[in-house]
Amino acid sequence: MAATAPTNRWHCLTPDEALQALESGREGLSEAEAAKRRERYGANILPRAARPGWTAILLRQFANPLVLLLIAAAAVSLAIGEVEDALFIAVVLIFNAAVGAVQEKSAESSAEALDRYLESQVRVLRREGERSLPASQLVPGDVVSLESGDAVPADLRLLESHRLTADESLLSGESLPVSKDAGLELPESTLLTERRNMAFAGSTVNGGRALGLVAATGLSTEIGGISGALAGRADQPPPLVLRIQRFTRKLSIASVVIVAVIGLADYARGAELIEVFITAIALAVAAIPEGLPIAITVALSIASRRMARRNVIVRALPAVEGLGACTLIASDKTGTLTENRLTLLRAYTPLGGEQDLSVRGEAGDALTRLLRAGLLCNDARGQSEEDLVGDAVDRAFLTAALRQGIDIAAARAGCPRLYGIPYEPERKYQATFHQEDQPQAPSCLLACVKGAAEVVLPLCEELPPEVPSVAEALAAQGLRVIAVAEGEVEELQAHEAEHPPEGLRFLGLVGLSDPLREGAKEAVAACRSAGVKVCLVTGDHPRTAVAIARQLGLDAEEDRVVTGRELQKENGELDARIARTEVFARVEPLQKLRIVESLMRAGHYVAVTGDGVNDAPALRSANIGVAMGRSGTDVARGAADLILTDDAFSSIAAGIEEGRAAYDNVRRVTLLLLATGFGEIVLFLLALVSGLPLPLFAVQLLWLNLVTNGIQDMALAFERGEPDSLKRPPRPPSEPLFDRRMAEQVSLSGLYIGLGAFLVYWLGLSWGWSEEEARSATLLMMVLFENVHALNCRSERRSILRLPLSGNPLLILSILGALGLHVAAAWIPGLNSTLGVVPPTWEMLALLAPLALGLILLMEVYKRLRRKKL
Repeated sequence: MAATAPTNRWHCLTPDEALQALESGREGLSEAEAAKRRERYGANILPRAARPGWTAILLRQFANPLVLLLIAAAAVSLAIGEVEDALFIAVVLIFNAAVGAVQEKSAESSAEALDRYLESQVRVLRREGERSLPASQLVPGDVVSLESGDAVPADLRLLESHRLTADESLLSGESLPVSKDAGLELPESTLLTERRNMAFAGSTVNGGRALGLVAATGLSTEIGGISGALAGRADQPPPLVLRIQRFTRKLSIASVVIVAVIGLADYARGAELIEVFITAIALAVAAIPEGLPIAITVALSIASRRMARRNVIVRALPAVEGLGACTLIASDKTGTLTENRLTLLRAYTPLGGEQDLSVRGEAGDALTRLLRAGLLCNDARGQSEEDLVGDAVDRAFLTAALRQGIDIAAARAGCPRLYGIPYEPERKYQATFHQEDQPQAPSCLLACVKGAAEVVLPLCEELPPEVPSVAEALAAQGLRVIAVAEGEVEELQAHEAEHPPEGLRFLGLVGLSDPLREGAKEAVAACRSAGVKVCLVTGDHPRTAVAIARQLGLDAEEDRVVTGRELQKENGELDARIARTEVFARVEPLQKLRIVESLMRAGHYVAVTGDGVNDAPALRSANIGVAMGRSGTDVARGAADLILTDDAFSSIAAGIEEGRAAYDNVRRVTLLLLATGFGEIVLFLLALVSGLPLPLFAVQLLWLNLVTNGIQDMALAFERGEPDSLKRPPRPPSEPLFDRRMAEQVSLSGLYIGLGAFLVYWLGLSWGWSEEEARSATLLMMVLFENVHALNCRSERRSILRLPLSGNPLLILSILGALGLHVAAAWIPGLNSTLGVVPPTWEMLALLAPLALGLILLMEVYKRLRRKKL
């Protein structure tokens, strides 16, 4: 069990005292020592609610009113001596419960795998170097690095902090962020909510950076004491499944009314009450698609696994089909559409002019000064291009310095860093303050600043007049433009700085390139051809954004770009502009929420991408939130519905394709179940009106609906997406599952099935067949109708002649299996008498096969006529 070191008075100790108490150092533990402590303290995890075992899951499958009704039917059958009927019902119920249990257990296994994937990765300092490790591997004495967007992985005594704020609402209930200060020494009586030199597990870093010493892990953390309140919360069914359940309930009510009418009519003509009861129950099973929610969950689960193979992790099943319904994607640029592999390509200095940095060389004095300031105002670490760790912009500066022959270690050692203002998207700059070997004034520090040109340039004195036009020209080339400056400031001013220093010396501009990801342009084109609008949302300069957008094939005219400055204005016409534009530049993360809300008001079903803590509001508010798996923060991943394991936009396009396939499969399963159920109702109504004996017994209907049809509707859930799925417009988000097209298909095919089955039954009796032979033929007819209609349901639009059988071999096997199982049942002792079937003759098959194939012809004509109508 995870634990703590021998003291819990960490807030009373100085950083050095805490390190001494835990026998650690600022460079962290050694790997060997960490392994020993892991054996001693255990994993840094909180206990989770025990997942139900197989027995509990299996019993839960019987907690269904319809299942209870069938159990009652089995009991009645047993009471009246119909042992075979009772046994058959019991076997069917156990079989279906086993299938449901396997599926539920599979879903739980998927959830466990997702939990493992979503586990926080932590930057840990070890004596052998920095590591990125799962939070579960932390031990007391480890030193971890925190920055904006990170989830705090354990209880930490802060060693260093730079304007650190944390959201501790999970612990305190207070929604406002809490400022942290590593330098504080607090009395032992300090309340938990006031321990500002600590960071607690379960909180989230809102801003700033810090180094923290792991003081407590697992159950010994503050949140460990309340972990019981967080465990065991039941997950809610996906909204789509809830809609299906509501639809099923409404259908059930209508079906019960019809069944009651048939039962009363049957009783009125002299049938035994027990027979009426059993038949009514079986007919209810025929009319109510009780397997629909399970089949739909299976379809969505299959789609989620397919998405995972295409680098999209699904956190909630409805997001599977929801992504397929999106009409607009608001996408980040860096890392999603581009490679997030920034390189300094161009540099401008007042003395040296423009220079090419793409080749190695010896830098002149002006460029050396610029790159020196860039590597000082920098949080990346490493001494060679291969081992650099940190922000992409910071790594790009270090790489350029190395390529120009600058010794990074010597430069940093000669100008040690004392204070800093970390980069945050809202600030658009970073500032650091250093002690020079030979400062111009003893009480002054050297301030190094780098950031967006429009922020840094106003801080500089004696700015050359051509600088703004150079910045514009670099941005027009599609480069990200960073300005660099330095100057002297008083030490007291630097220590308390809340704003960037002014009166700086302008050192120069650099232009960074982030190439498009392979396949990004093609993925954007695929989305547009699918009727999905793609918007680029970036913090870059408008000209840089336009250049990238043009490479992607977006509508990128500079006068149509909406900037973050415009989003700050409350303008009644802004919503209309947002609805028209495809490029948003200089956008702060919180402004993305404004864009998303405006687009949703315009009627779009919006998918939005994000990776930062400040993207969380937009990710939550969007219809579908998509977080980055590699570069994304814990907060962003927690707020999203989908996670891209490769951070690539092409994976979103793949997700849309799989989402549409998933929704199509939901419709296919629904169509098959409703059509065959409606056909059975028609069959019984026609027999009732004609005064004929019941065409099928209760066990025969159960066999049809829970065995032969059950095999095939599950296989339909494995159908692949149609080839034109990304060439048709997205469905309206408000479109009901049971729409006009489905109503037409259910009515047409159900009537044909019911009439065809009744014709077989009526002709059999007319030709002198016994009731048993007539029912056997009718039952076989229904199985054949299920077989051919499963083929029809593979596509609502395309001819089955255009659907290769290899597209879903499982369905073909299920059709053959269902038919083979039914035919074999006629020769299996016990089962044949229970079902009341006799072996089919070749003459019977010759009569039934053309009638079954006629259903294919009917639906082919319907599809053709509907295509012409549209």
